[in-house]
Amino acid sequence: MQSSAVPELAHTHTRPIHWVATATAVAGVVALSSLTQPGAATAAQTPALETKSAPAHMTPPDPAAVEFPLECGPVDVVVKKQAAGDLDGDGRPETVAAVHCDASMGTPPDGVYVLTQAAGADTPRLVATLVDPKDRTNVDDFAVRDGEITAALLGYSSADVPRCCPDVRKSVKWHWDNGVFVQSEPSGARSV
Repeated sequence: MQSSAVPELAHTHTRPIHWVATATAVAGVVALSSLTQPGAATAAQTPALETKSAPAHMTPPDPAAVEFPLECGPVDVVVKKQAAGDLDGDGRPETVAAVHCDASMGTPPDGVYVLTQAAGADTPRLVATLVDPKDRTNVDDFAVRDGEITAALLGYSSADVPRCCPDVRKSVKWHWDNGVFVQSEPSGARSV
């Protein structure tokens, strides 16, 4: 038997207690990190006024001043995207906002809402829901141009598709017609 020049050290042999201690330490770090999350991002895109006939000096409704019909529990509602334009031809801009719950994990569904603010009113009001969060879709992009709202919606072909990975993309648009927003889908707009 040949002896080693380096004596055997107790810590070089793993025992079950070593694995338990390591697992406990890792669990402690994970638990502590879940309690000390950074605050929500506050940067937001400045909406460009893309109006049909609204004067440039009119300010579009501010989504931060509206209570959206989302049940988010202990987390806040986040305005993901917003765009403004005169959608009903009255000369005043409306704001279209895509919002969702500020979930720390996963892909929360978006809601798309239209806001208006009457002349002399202190706060804007929600006048239409274009995409309901219950539809479990996400807004990839949207814009307001020439009185129309266009959007690319991401969804799922079946309940078996993981919620992280939408596999359906649908292009839609809305326009104001006789007091309501009418949705249409450009031909060939759906893809998988």
